[in-house]
Amino acid sequence: MSRRLWTSSVAVAALICALTVAGGTAPANADNYPSWDDVQAAKANTAAAQGEVDRINGLLASLQTAANAAGDLAVKRLGEYGQAEAALKDATVKAQEIGQQAQAAAARADELRAQSGKFAAQLTRSGTSDVSLRLFLGGAGGPRGSAAGAGGSQQSLLYQLGAVSKLADQASSLFAQAAAQKNVAAALSDQAAAAQKVRDQLDKDAQKALQVANAAKAAADAQLADQKQHATTLYAQLAALQNTEATVEQAYAAGVAAAQAAQAAAAAAAAQQAANSGGSADGFAPPPGMNVDPAAAQAYASSRLAAFGWGQDQMGCLISLWNHESGWRADAYNTSSGAYGIPQSLPASKMASAGPDWMTNQNTQVNWGLDYINRSYGSPCAAWNFEMSHDPNWY
Repeated sequence: MSRRLWTSSVAVAALICALTVAGGTAPANADNYPSWDDVQAAKANTAAAQGEVDRINGLLASLQTAANAAGDLAVKRLGEYGQAEAALKDATVKAQEIGQQAQAAAARADELRAQSGKFAAQLTRSGTSDVSLRLFLGGAGGPRGSAAGAGGSQQSLLYQLGAVSKLADQASSLFAQAAAQKNVAAALSDQAAAAQKVRDQLDKDAQKALQVANAAKAAADAQLADQKQHATTLYAQLAALQNTEATVEQAYAAGVAAAQAAQAAAAAAAAQQAANSGGSADGFAPPPGMNVDPAAAQAYASSRLAAFGWGQDQMGCLISLWNHESGWRADAYNTSSGAYGIPQSLPASKMASAGPDWMTNQNTQVNWGLDYINRSYGSPCAAWNFEMSHDPNWY
């Protein structure tokens, strides 16, 4: 495994504590949020009103930062769980294969032992010492008979002795093979036991990783719910202070977030180029209950091309681009960089600018990815050409 997994249940509690400070910005306490009385009082004074606007904007940014940090940490923990599951599957297959080899070796050893036993029994029945004695006595003129008869008897005895000797050699060879195969079976049995032990430990690691991942996902969901709960009121208060509508303030904030995301993406791309590192997803970070449907994601992306002024001629490039990046899997995860999702967003939470359900909704991921391509390259084919012109590939 490429990184050590958390190996104590204490990690779950520690994780939840860590989530509250991830990203360097802690969620605001209830006392920090302005009341409607604060807003109305501030409206009477321009300076106070601006101060309250700044305060609310800061709270909104803090909420978004905390939600993003929780989401990124959840993706990371889910990715670690995905790695643990993959390692467990590999270890399970290996343990099964070695176990089967050990069983086959033991069966072969039994077969060879049985064959050597049969030859030994034949040797006992043939009476090797009797054949040698008769040959000796016959050669010394023991039994009376013609010379020709004596010679024929000796030839027969010599043949019997040769056959017995050959039988003994075969028995000895089979016995040696049986002993060697028994040693092979014993060694494979030891390997199988060791492989099973590794597999059992990886099973425990995977279960712990899943526990940590679920805790991280629950914390991210809670942080997102907190953001939604307070953001609605904060946008309404912001609108009241600036004599606009809450929807206008939300749209403006979304535009600012999108611009910041584009700048962050450009900075990440530059850093990636400077480090000469890139690459496609090499694992999965599956949130619980997530539906991964590459064909449906492609169909949705095709329906969105016109919104960016692109024709269907761009779809082939887009399919190639995201096949290369993620296989169009919404749970695709790069274990080296932490990039996530169909477009391989880095960090993953940048996709929050397209919707709060970015972790589990493949359409939200597609929307963000198309907007990123539009802002950064102008079209999917331009992005694909850029990716193919860099080694390692990235966009």
